[in-house]
Amino acid sequence: MKTSEIEPGVLKGGGYLALPDAPGPHPGVVVIHEAYGLNDNIKDIAGRFAGEGYAALAVDLFTGRNRAICMTRYMTGMLIGSVDRYGISDLKAALTHLAAMPEVDPERIGAIGFCMGGGFAIAWACTDRRLKAIAPFYGANPRPLDAVKRACPVVGSYPEKDFTAGAGRALDRALDTTGIAHDIKIYPGAGHSFFNDRGRAYNKPAADDSWARVLSFFGEHLTPKR
Repeated sequence: MKTSEIEPGVLKGGGYLALPDAPGPHPGVVVIHEAYGLNDNIKDIAGRFAGEGYAALAVDLFTGRNRAICMTRYMTGMLIGSVDRYGISDLKAALTHLAAMPEVDPERIGAIGFCMGGGFAIAWACTDRRLKAIAPFYGANPRPLDAVKRACPVVGSYPEKDFTAGAGRALDRALDTTGIAHDIKIYPGAGHSFFNDRGRAYNKPAADDSWARVLSFFGEHLTPKR
């Protein structure tokens, strides 16, 4: 695996890139952090994707900016539910950067996001046809919810003991009516941030199962070359 830091300026907030050792072109994944920012947990997730044959770009939505102002704008966008919320343009720029790399197949790019990042992934998928699959974890839905009729295939993971469980169930029902491929699962007994193996809410059975589902779903919809 090859990793590198992407400096602010190349991307607005910079980022972290993890590439497989094998020659490409590889399918790509944009990794969207939660409110903790681009930390070691998110970098580890990018590395795990690289180990599975994906070129993974973890974006940094905070570096070089006033974090409090950014969070206010991000949370306002989440509460309003706009699909064109503040921050979406940064994600689109990250995809453009990733797709232009010679190691990446631009026709096979997806996204994964956690909490705030999960909500971003769903909203972004409603506005960008370049995304071929997304994996939101405990994310909020856009409003109105029928915006997801423009989304790509979705594999979503939600904890039962969390306010986002209702969002997961609502997303599942909405996608049932669209014909868009989806796999939404609510994990009994799991809490918010259950996928973060560095946090107190880590739930290994739920994390392991959700990771396996994401790889299977992305394997189908991003068709990675081994």
